[in-house]
Amino acid sequence: MPRGSSSKRERQYEHIKESAQDRGESAERAKEIAGRTVNKERARSGESKTASRSSTQDMSSGRRGGQRSGRGSEGPTYDQLYEEARRRNIHGRSDMNKQQLRQALDKG
Repeated sequence: MPRGSSSKRERQYEHIKESAQDRGESAERAKEIAGRTVNKERARSGESKTASRSSTQDMSSGRRGGQRSGRGSEGPTYDQLYEEARRRNIHGRSDMNKQQLRQALDKG
C-alpha cells in the first residue's frame, strides 16, 4: 500500500487480496488485483495525487465486479465457472464451454 493510505484502504486491500486467493488466484496475482483495485478507488475518491482518465471516468470496480459475479446479465465468467467446477471435481471440465460448465454445475 502507498504511504499515507488510510486504514480503510488497508482493510479493503486485504479483503480483495484474500477474496482473489479464495477464487484460486496466485498470491502475486491477488496482490496485483488488490493493488490496482484500491488504487483506482483512491483515484476515484480524490485520495491520490494523480489519476488517469480511465480511473476516474470508467465504471467503478465494485459495479464491474458485481456484473462479473453473477448479478449482471451474463452471470459468472468462464474462469469463475471453471474454478467452481474444479473445486467440485467435475470431470471433463477442461473440454467444456461456458454454457456446458454452467449446466454441469447446475446438475451437481
